[in-house]
Amino acid sequence: MAKNNLVFDAGTIRLDLENIEDFPIRLADIFKFDPRSNTFRARACDYARTVLTLREIGFPFNDLVKNCSPLPELRIHGGLRPHPHQQTALTRWIEHGCRGVVSLPTGAGKTILAVMAIAHLRRPALVLVPTIELLTQWCSTLERFFQCPVGMLGGGSRNILPLTVSTYDSAVLQMEFIGNRFTFLIADECHHLPGAGFQLAAAMAIAPFRLGLSATLEMDDERKHTLQTLMGETVCSIGIDELEGNILSNYQVKRLFVHLSAAENSAYREQRSIYTAFLNRHGISMASANGWRNFLIACVRQPGGKAAFNAFLNQRRIARAGTAKMELLKSILLEHAGERVLIFTADNDSAYEIGRTFILPVVTHHTKSAERKEFLDAFRAGTYPVLVTSKVLNEGVDIPSAAVGVVFSGSGSVREHVQRLGRILRPAPGKTQAMLYELVSAGTSEEYTSGKRREHRAYRRKY
Repeated sequence: MAKNNLVFDAGTIRLDLENIEDFPIRLADIFKFDPRSNTFRARACDYARTVLTLREIGFPFNDLVKNCSPLPELRIHGGLRPHPHQQTALTRWIEHGCRGVVSLPTGAGKTILAVMAIAHLRRPALVLVPTIELLTQWCSTLERFFQCPVGMLGGGSRNILPLTVSTYDSAVLQMEFIGNRFTFLIADECHHLPGAGFQLAAAMAIAPFRLGLSATLEMDDERKHTLQTLMGETVCSIGIDELEGNILSNYQVKRLFVHLSAAENSAYREQRSIYTAFLNRHGISMASANGWRNFLIACVRQPGGKAAFNAFLNQRRIARAGTAKMELLKSILLEHAGERVLIFTADNDSAYEIGRTFILPVVTHHTKSAERKEFLDAFRAGTYPVLVTSKVLNEGVDIPSAAVGVVFSGSGSVREHVQRLGRILRPAPGKTQAMLYELVSAGTSEEYTSGKRREHRAYRRKY
């Protein structure tokens, strides 16, 4: 038997050779020599590529990496009838070697697609999710379909089983210990994965089979490359407009402009001039890739920087929450009285102000988990017909009863805007059409911000 061993070691794979001089040159782009252990070391995610290469060149070795076995008895219970788009996505993923990214709109059944993929492979699987809410939702879904215990990592739990769901944060902390216990890795909301910290969760896992899921894959080229390296290429992408009226609710989008009062407009112009004068003085373009970073650096280093930064915050606050917006919001709430309405803001202050003005429940990142659950359950039941939130409900929350969304304020992010639309598109009994309102302060920077976030096919034909 060969004395060359391939082993899993703290989130890496280590090649221990009987003779260092025997290192296969074909692995030179994967492995690096580690003088500390006098061995060669590579990322755990390169495990499959390493094994295939060693077998191809006929190099004798002992594979001691995996600490798991197939799950031949794993099957779906209770029946599952996939929609055509789900079957299409699964087929394309299988055709690409059970590795790749699938983009489906919110409400199109990404979790069901993952269930189908797990049942197809029947291998130990680890699901990565960004939030505690998604952690519990995924565990419940997997337990329901597979009728077996499902492990949970995160939110105070650390129970590792052949089927396990983990938050990204917890996976990063534990992957050096459990990265060889799963051969199938699923990354939900995988647009988070290219982040400097989160990508370690995928890099330290040996899983040769990978499925990335997201409704919003818009990102820069560097992040796209990172995601493709870790999860595979995008093998299937289906847009909201392709499923509207069938899988998803019909919807309308209305952009409504309001005007600042004379006093608000005067204050806005004053603060705006201080901010833009600072930008011009230091040659900073906020439209450039490093605009925000350069502005922050200049605010710290240059005279007048503190005043310029405060002016930026003040002009943005005025544009986002003028009195006319509050009046328009009041009329929208009256028009849709009795319907489930979600109100989205760009900041916590605006959310709490709306909550105080109209006596509405508010969910922000400050809201405790138990209270958040209480509010969401009451919203689903209709006890609270309106819910105000800043950004924490942009993704990962299943509230199909929501029929009306109001973007009171937001960023220029296309992803955020599409996520907010997705919150109201899930079909529900008695729900015939969804409506998304976007409130914009005319003559302010909000017009530019609104234009940026509407650069998506789901909006272009709706305005």
